[in-house]
Formats: sequence, structure tokens, C-alpha cells
Amino acid sequence: MSRLSNPFVALPTILPTALTTSLSLAAALFLSTAPLAAQTAPATDAERAAFGEAVRAYLLDNPEVIFEAVAEFERRTAEAQSGMDATLVEINADDIYHDSHSYVGGNPDGDLTLVEFMDYQCSFCRRAYPQVVDFIEGDSNIRLVIKEFPILGPQSEVMSRFAVTALQLGSDAQYLEGHERLVAWDGDFSQASARLLADELGLDPEAVLAHMNSAEVDAVLQENRALAQRLQISGTPTFVMGAGAAGELLRGFMPADQMSEIAAQLRG
Repeated sequence: MSRLSNPFVALPTILPTALTTSLSLAAALFLSTAPLAAQTAPATDAERAAFGEAVRAYLLDNPEVIFEAVAEFERRTAEAQSGMDATLVEINADDIYHDSHSYVGGNPDGDLTLVEFMDYQCSFCRRAYPQVVDFIEGDSNIRLVIKEFPILGPQSEVMSRFAVTALQLGSDAQYLEGHERLVAWDGDFSQASARLLADELGLDPEAVLAHMNSAEVDAVLQENRALAQRLQISGTPTFVMGAGAAGELLRGFMPADQMSEIAAQLRG
């Protein structure tokens, strides 16, 4: 999942709203100079046509107004989304930071927690993995939580079920090694693949295969999906960084240096 960094990419979608803003401004200017009687009387077809032509001429002479309106629209939208995200994190903080089923790494006693919702089939999650590692290794006071969130089809589901099983039947170290192997996995992940990887991790392959479709694994994936829905997360990777009941939702791929900047801001 990637962020829209260029406002003009979304211009066909945003332009009608921005144009409405520009038209409203022009209308206010027009009405402010019109006689009071003209403002209270219904506009005739001729007056409406004249007004439309005046607005059109103004925008043709001053096209930069449209782009100014687009920029302001994006600023207000981002500000509103940020406020909404902060509220969603606060309401769901316990489930985000302290559930009973997710892998916890980094510094378990760190002052900030980085939570990642990820899918093993997601190319941006694969790109994000070394960035997360660099961030954690570069900041010894970060607690890491990984939430299995398979949304890209059956292969994603099978791989996440294997990872959850490795954590439930094995150790944190076995989960982390399996996680690293799955992030880099090339090709299909079949039953034979699961058996082979389980053996390489030092787990009982038959026990792993039997547990992957268990109610315990079902419960973890269902809880993660329900939490993602409450947080309005629809893509991967999505991160939450914060502590206590506060935090920021970070939607999409993010390099390590940007994570470090956000951590510094959160620490004040």
C-alpha cells in the first residue's frame, strides 16, 4: 500500500470539490457587491447565465485558484483523518498494544511500541521488513508487535496460519525465524512447504499441519481482522506507533528514517 504523495495524481477526483469551493468563493464575492434587492430576489435565467460566465472568466484568468483550493482541501482532509485515527487508536489501545496472541519483539519494556499489520504476500510488506529491522536495531527502546493480517488470498491465509502456529506451538525465536523465512519466501507455500519449514524450525511437522486449521489459530486471525476493521485498515503494511492510549496510525510503506522521525516527535 502506498501513499499519494503528488496531489495532482488525484486531481480528477478532487477537482470537482475544489471547483465547488472556488465557485462558492466567487459567488460570495459576486453577491457581496450586488444590491440588497438583487440578493433577495430570485435569480433569472439571464442572471444565472451571466454569473456562470463571470465565474468561468475569472477561473480562466486565475487558474491557480483551483490548485490552491485542491491544496487546501487535501490539508483539511489530512487533518481530519489524523484526528479520527488518533481517536480510533485511543479507543482500541489495549487490543493494539497488549493483545494476548501476537509476537512481541524488540525491547519488551520499550517506551514506544511499533505495531505492524502485515501480509506475507504483500510486496510492500516485504520492502518494509528490512526497514523495520533497521529501525528496531537503531533504537533500543522500541517494542515491536506483529499482527498477522492475511488479506491477499489463500496463500496469505496459509502462511499466516503457519506463523501463528509456530508461535503457539513453539517459541518467540522459532516464530521470528519463521516470520523472516516467510517474508522472503519465493513461490507457492504448500502443505509440503509447511512441513519442510516446520522441520527446519525444529517443530513437529505433523503437529504444525494439524494445528494450522485449529480453533486457536482461527481466533487469532478473526481478532486481528476485527481490530483492523475497527481501525479502518484495509491495506498492508499498516503501522501504529505510540504508547499508553495514544499513538499514530501510519498507513503504507515507511522507511526507517521516517519511523525514527515519528518516534522522536512522539517522545517530544
